[in-house]
Amino acid sequence: MSKIGIIGDKDSIMGFLALGIDIFPAYDAEEVKKNIHRLAEKEYAIIYITEEASLQAGDSIARYKDMELPAIIVIPGIGGSMGLGMNEVRESAKRAIGADILFSE
Repeated sequence: MSKIGIIGDKDSIMGFLALGIDIFPAYDAEEVKKNIHRLAEKEYAIIYITEEASLQAGDSIARYKDMELPAIIVIPGIGGSMGLGMNEVRESAKRAIGADILFSE
């Protein structure tokens, strides 16, 4: 059975325990990257990552971007949204469809 995990600072991810999601606190780039690769190897189907953590591991996230699994989904942290998650969705849609259908004015 596939699993779901989340990577980010402890304050942002602790609440996900109540949903049965495995949490992986990480505070520096090395920890974030190590956790991404470890979860991918352990067959996690979905990896949520806070926006702040994603900024520290762009190359690691890019490695899995075009793979079927794991799906790496950028979400806002406790400090609020920086808009990175929506940008990722927009770019994925543009790659799949060939046009920006989620444009905002």
